[in-house]
Amino acid sequence: MSQLHPSLDIDQANQQLQGKSPEQIVEWALSQAKNPIITTNFRPYESAILHLVAKQRPDITVLWVDSGYNTDATYKFANKVISDLNLNVITYIPKQTSAHRDVTMQGIPGIDNPLHDEFTDQVKLEPFRRALNELKPDVWFNAIRKDQTEFRQGLDVLSLSKDGVLKVAPLFEKTDADLDVYLQENDLPNEFDYFDPTKVEEHRECGLHTQL
Repeated sequence: MSQLHPSLDIDQANQQLQGKSPEQIVEWALSQAKNPIITTNFRPYESAILHLVAKQRPDITVLWVDSGYNTDATYKFANKVISDLNLNVITYIPKQTSAHRDVTMQGIPGIDNPLHDEFTDQVKLEPFRRALNELKPDVWFNAIRKDQTEFRQGLDVLSLSKDGVLKVAPLFEKTDADLDVYLQENDLPNEFDYFDPTKVEEHRECGLHTQL
């Protein structure tokens, strides 16, 4: 039960959405929303979720927490997708500069380094908490998919954040191959030169979907 969605039975809703298309899931979720957002990090295949949601709600707030550690290719990809889809992007950044962090943490701490959790909090979790607190969404579209990590295999299309925000993953059941077709059909760009310093390894969770 969520204060933001007091009448929603999330288990029943997940059952209702089984077998539905991503477009139908987005349509259902928008019908529940007063202040929806979509989050992105412009990783590979992000243009699919952004196009999917924005074609039904062109003015939706797109939250980008820019860690400051993205590759040149990711920044160019982000600029192209934002321009091509005319996205309403709000960017949040860490309170500390990467230059300061390079000195105090000697660069990006490895995942075995005790400083890695603090690094992750500084560059991703704190800006996300700040953004959610200020934007106050009731529905949060995201691009998580079941086949990405072991943790995500235990999730579903719908889940609730710690604050009761309805998290919606319209592409949850889709594979890379499915999304390749979607990108081709909709003439959308893709980019694979991506690095997340908080995850480092692809199968790890950075904490965004486990702690928020």
